[in-house]
Amino acid sequence: MTASDDWAVRTEQQVLDEALKLAPRQGWSRPMALAAAKTAGLTAPEADLLLPGGPRDLAALLSRRHDVATLAALPDPAGLKIRERIRTAVVARLDAAAPDQAALHRWLGFLALPMNLPLALRLVWESADHLWRWAGDTATDENHYSKRAILSGILIGTLVQDLTAGRAAALETLDARIQNVMDFEKWKAGLKPSDFAKDVAGALARIRYG
Repeated sequence: MTASDDWAVRTEQQVLDEALKLAPRQGWSRPMALAAAKTAGLTAPEADLLLPGGPRDLAALLSRRHDVATLAALPDPAGLKIRERIRTAVVARLDAAAPDQAALHRWLGFLALPMNLPLALRLVWESADHLWRWAGDTATDENHYSKRAILSGILIGTLVQDLTAGRAAALETLDARIQNVMDFEKWKAGLKPSDFAKDVAGALARIRYG
């Protein structure tokens, strides 16, 4: 990594830190992104150069920060049954997001906007892929995609439950859906290509519109 790359990564995280303070009041918007960048010491042109997508870039940085924290907190999966691995992974992802709950409501509302749904789908897919790889998944056939689609729905559904109804409700949702992760034949027979997007969009809509 070059010095300029290191500066960019470090400064992105500084802007994200400021954005997390502003987002609960201002939401995820261009004015919020510019205000966060200014507080971090950037001019508006510098902010546009570093984060050309503004709030979209910050939304992605937050999801990936949580992914990194999750993987750092996860134990060695050896010795855990696959069901235990998935439950452990999802709970770790909830724990990683918990310190930022004040900003997450507005973050999810931002990702629920139709123009941002492709970003939401990409980010939750990335999270699911990281967790399956930690769990030891090496599938390269259709199961690779099915597993990530179903886990993506579980991740976003449990996060919404955690934010709106509390951890106990989130864990109840998680335990109720763990069987979906285990039921390979049901995936093959019943999962439609549109189900993944519908699951994520539906969960985001619930937190945006109630």
